[in-house]
This record gives sequence, structure tokens and C-alpha cells, in this order.
Amino acid sequence: TLADSGAFNVNRLQQQVPSLQFYSSNPRNSAINIRGLGAPFGLTNDGIEQGVGFYIDGVYIGRVGAATFDFVDVDRVEVLRGPQGTLYGKNTTAGALNITTRAPSFTPEARAELSVGNYDFVQGKTSISGPITDTLAIRLSTSATTRHGTIYDVASNTDLHRQRNIGFRGQVLYKPTDTLSLTLAGDLNVQNPLCCAQYYARVGTTQRAANRQYAALAAAFGYAPPSTNPFDRVTDLDATINSRQEVGGASLVTNWDLGAATLTSVSAWRYWDWKPANDRDFIGLPITTVSANPSQQRQVSQEVRIASNGRHALDYVAGLFYFHQSIDTQGLQVQGPAASRFLLNPGTPPFGANGCARPTTAACDPAVLDGLTARNTIGFSNTSAAVFGKLTWHVTDALTIAPGLRVNYDRKSGSYVSVVTTGAGSTTLTSDQRGVLAPQRYQPDFQDWNLSGDLTIAYDVAPDIHAYATYARSYKSGGINLSGLPLDAAGAPILSAAQVKPEQVNHYELGLKTQFLDRRVTANIAAFWTDIADYQATVTNGQLGVLRGYLANAGRVRTRGIELDSAFRPTNRLNAYANAAYTDATYVRFVDAPCPPELSGGATATPGQTPSAPGTPGGIIPASCDISGQRLPGISKWAFSYGAEYAVPLTIGGGSGAAYVGYDGSYRSDFSSNPSESRYMTIAGYALSNVRAGYRADGGLNAFVWVRNLFDRNYYELLATQSGNTGLIIGQPGDPRTYGVTLSTSF
Repeated sequence: TLADSGAFNVNRLQQQVPSLQFYSSNPRNSAINIRGLGAPFGLTNDGIEQGVGFYIDGVYIGRVGAATFDFVDVDRVEVLRGPQGTLYGKNTTAGALNITTRAPSFTPEARAELSVGNYDFVQGKTSISGPITDTLAIRLSTSATTRHGTIYDVASNTDLHRQRNIGFRGQVLYKPTDTLSLTLAGDLNVQNPLCCAQYYARVGTTQRAANRQYAALAAAFGYAPPSTNPFDRVTDLDATINSRQEVGGASLVTNWDLGAATLTSVSAWRYWDWKPANDRDFIGLPITTVSANPSQQRQVSQEVRIASNGRHALDYVAGLFYFHQSIDTQGLQVQGPAASRFLLNPGTPPFGANGCARPTTAACDPAVLDGLTARNTIGFSNTSAAVFGKLTWHVTDALTIAPGLRVNYDRKSGSYVSVVTTGAGSTTLTSDQRGVLAPQRYQPDFQDWNLSGDLTIAYDVAPDIHAYATYARSYKSGGINLSGLPLDAAGAPILSAAQVKPEQVNHYELGLKTQFLDRRVTANIAAFWTDIADYQATVTNGQLGVLRGYLANAGRVRTRGIELDSAFRPTNRLNAYANAAYTDATYVRFVDAPCPPELSGGATATPGQTPSAPGTPGGIIPASCDISGQRLPGISKWAFSYGAEYAVPLTIGGGSGAAYVGYDGSYRSDFSSNPSESRYMTIAGYALSNVRAGYRADGGLNAFVWVRNLFDRNYYELLATQSGNTGLIIGQPGDPRTYGVTLSTSF
């Protein structure tokens, strides 16, 4: 189903699963959320964990960035909702995404697929499997994708958001007896997509002085973007763009059937190398000329579990899990000749033609910030270990009670060292320079034990009606800030902000899973309520260029909703589905949150002063904002996916098969693209439609034409603010209409 609909990566998977959200401003800054929970919306911080577990063939992947590969030789994808961790793997508070690839086969088989489309899209996939001996089988898979970009950079004469992906995967299955199997797997994926461009979307008014807002600053340089319509898909970024990453690893999975139980071992080593470059001022002025944070991750994991076989009055799963991860990052940021005028206060009137005060202030001297450089050396070590187990008590043939427990230990330690030098190479900085790039040095550390668990009571009302109720108490491990800390009045990092407390989650869920009309209709419904204390939120620092965001604990968050998944098979010719998710996710209590752009950039109110109205140039801003009751970012209240395929038997050249047409649609309502809701940062709701038509032969041949985003809908994947509260809102548009043809065969 995924292959037919063109869902060849996680980003496209969300169009079929309404409760799943995937956000990516580049591979490193990616987040997978389920029911609005998982990872903070915005820039990734190395020092925290994801709330949604991502697994490939049972191996936990410690970085969401490693989830952006193209699917190749996938057997199935499972989206598990709600807290996980008492059955296997890592503890997660929001859910898990499991990808299972096709296993090596002792029957020879091969698969091949080729797709071509507009923007010079070409994608090829191959897979071959078969026996080497009676006890040894192998599977080899490859995938390659190339496509021109959908955004044109007039400054470098380069198309951005292109695709350049290649992947290899090999598996060897050794099965010496009917009760023992060992699968050794290795994979390598290289991507170089020249993404992810964010550029002019709109302009709002902040509390900065009028001559320090975007319109005045652009006018002072005589600057205008190549278009103020972001869906013209042109930009003029003047810094190098790159998002190259290399992902790979090896695993050994052993299953030993002991008769009464099966013993499973999952051993894995993985790596992820990330080589980025960004234009962090998002426009064609030399404000920030270099912004790059190359990163290297290594991880090892070991899981051992035992599970009872068959059905008994009391079934069980018990296991041990160990995970260690290390990340090394080498950050570099360099300011350019336009930085002084753009980032510093140019003084008070009267102003000259260049928008600077007379006589000229330091802010209008390009040499003040030109060449100012921050070199950041960041190290991170993360160790997690756990004992877990789950019992299933079959009270009667229809009633089961299943409690689970997990004891977890986590330790995170890090080092953040930022050395800042002037354009002349000196480490002696002025206050203006330190206000833009501040040297910092700190070594955060966090460790904690926690006990989590769940209880599910399930009852089979009828053979095709299954009801359940679940309560789970879960924890998302605490973390450390590794993107720099906010500064105190003396310019020193506020060390109390270096640690982030664990999230504490109470989750409740009721559900029905049903089939009826001779199982031609499947309808599953779930209602959930999740309370989170000490929610880990990404917040934006009001200081100029010191850092773009860091982590803090919001007081309390609540998400609740209802989900419906349904499939219809009224005849052998027609298959249809309709899925829906209503998600109400709000900050219950967050009284000291950062303010949105329209309440940022001005002078902070002193005790007794009344802040100015939002968007008042030169106004007074509150020290913080109470956003209790506001919705969480990135979450649509309503989301739907729906589609159908109709097939008619058809014989061509003596071979039987079926001609078919298919449609896949999705809709999501508007959502906030800022941690604090902003009138400038709401992404409007949108619907996407994808169609296909082709011929599927009984022998394995499938040929079809397809169109994605049929109506060429303009929509944003995300919006963000330019650093410094200038009022410029930058956006990352979704793909335009694409079309092509796919030919696949298997034998």
C-alpha cells in the first residue's frame, strides 16, 4: 500500500496516518511526533531524547535524522501510539515507529522498480534474495533517488531541495535448525539533497525600534528579495547550503526457540555523519556568512528478551536493554560585513542616508562584527539501561489483564566550549561583539532512575469486537542543553538552565477494534488523554544572535483526542479507507514562557510598567508571557487521510491482471509554528490529493502513472523567525505538483 501511494519515506507516511507528524527543517532538525508529543517543535538539541522511538528491524535509532532515508525492501511499517517500553527496546512516552524489512528467503526471488517524473526525478530500487546453502540465505537491496530542486537560488544559480540519495542493505540469515536463526544485517545510506532552504515568507511588526525592523534595515542596504511571494520558489541565499549525511550500521538478531519460550538477542552498532551548511540570516545580505554544525554520532545497543510461546493462562515477556550513544559536534558561525548594521543599534536620530546616526556609531562600522567567529566544540555521552517485563493473564477466553513494568537508568554528560574571535583574530571582545556571539564554557551532567509501567484490560465482546482500556505511567528522560545557554546581566551563561528535568506522563486510553460485514469493514476507534508534567519545550532566547533556542521545562501540558481508522472492502474490485484524528493539545500551565515575535525586541518592562500593545515599534515588552491555555506548536486539531482504489480485471497479451485507478488524500487544519502562538506564525490548513492509474499483472508486473499534490496546493511545512526579532518571517514550502510513471516487477 505504501509503495502504491508513493510513500517512500517517513515524511510521506504522515499523509496516511493522521496522528503522525513529521517536521524537518533539515535532516538533523527533524522530529517525529505522535498525537502531538515526541520532540520539541523547532531546532534539535543534542542533549535530549525523542519521545517517539524509531526502530529498524528491532534496532533502536538514537537520532531522528537517521530516519530520513528512502524506504527500501520494506515489509511493513507499524505506528504504535502511546507510551512504549514494557515489551521491548527504549522507553518512549509518545509511541514508536517500527520499520521491518523483508527477510532473506530460501526461495529465490527478485524485485525491481523504476520511477521517472518531472523535475528530472529518477528512482530505482532492486532486491534479490535466495539460498546459498540449505541453512544460509541472503538478501541484497539497493535504492537510488535523484531529482532537481524545487527552489531556485538566483545568487548561486543553483536549484535547492534536490534529492541525491543512495542506499544499500544486505542481510544474511543462518538457520542451522528449525529452532535457531541468526540474521546479520548491514546498511549504508548517503544523502546530499542541497536542502533545506528557508526564505522570505512575510513580514510582521515587532517591538524593535522602527529603524531596526526588517523594512528599514533592508531599505538601508537597498535590498529586496527576488520575490515576496514565497511560492514563486526563488531565493537569493548568499551562503553555502548543504545537508549531506551518511547513515549506516550493522546488527545481529538471534532467535532461539526453547520450546516453552523464545529467547531473542538484538545487538547493533550504528553511526550517523552529518555535514551541513546553512544561510542563517535567510536573505541575500552578508549578515551570517557561515553557519555549520557538522556532527558525528556513534551508538551501540544490546537487547535480550524472553517471551513465552503459545497461549497459556499466564504469558510473559521479560528483557534487558542497554544503549550508549556519543555525539561530537564542531560548530562554526561567522558574521559578515552587513552584520553590524543589521544586528546592532545604529544610534538615535538624525540619521544619514545609510540609516545610521550622525556622527557614525560603532554599529555602522562593518569592522565591528565583520569576521566575528564562534567555534563551538560540543561533546555528548548518553547511556541508558533498563529491565522490563509484561505479563498477560488470560482470566477467561475473552478477558485479559496485562500489567507491565520498567526500571530505567539514564545518564547524560556533555561539554560545550565556544571560542569567539574578532575579524582580526583577537579573543578580546567589545560588549557589542559579545552581545552577538558570546564565548561560553560549561559541562552539564544529568543522571536519574525511574520506574514506569502500564496496565491494559482487554475484553473480546465478540469474535470481531475487541475492547480495551489502558493506563500508563511513563517518563521521558531528563536532558542537558548543548546549544548554548542564555546569559545573565554580566554576560555569563546561566548554569541553572543547563539541565532539563524529566517529563512525567500519565496516559489513559479506551478503544475498540472491530470488523463486521464478513470482515469487509474494519473500524477502530480510540480515545486518549495524556497529562505531562515538566514538559520539555524549545524556547527562543530574546538575546540577539547568542543562540536561537534552548530547552526549558514548561509546567504542565495536556493532549487528548479521538482517532478513527477504517477500511472498506465492499467488493473484490474496491478498497477504500478513511482515517481521522482529533487532537486537543495545550499548555495547561506555562507562566514564564518566551513571548512571540510581536511582543519581542523592545525594552523589558520594569516593575509597574505596562507592556505596549503587540507589534508597537519601540515598545515595552513583558519579561515573559503566560501562555497557559495556548495550543502546542506543530499540532493540527483535525487531521484526515482517505483514499480508494478501484480495479477491473483485464487480460493483456494473454496474461491476466487488473487495470486500476487510485486516490489518496489528506487534510490537516491550521497549526502554530512557534512555541508561543503568534499572529505571524500560524500555518493555514491544507489538503493534498494524490492520484494514480495503471495495470497490475498477476505475475508481479505493475505499471502506473501518478500525480502528487494534484491541485498544486501551496502550503508551508514550517515557519520560523529571523534571529534578532526584525519581523522577518521565513518559511519552508512543501513540494509543488509532481508527476511521473513507475514500473515494478517481482519474480
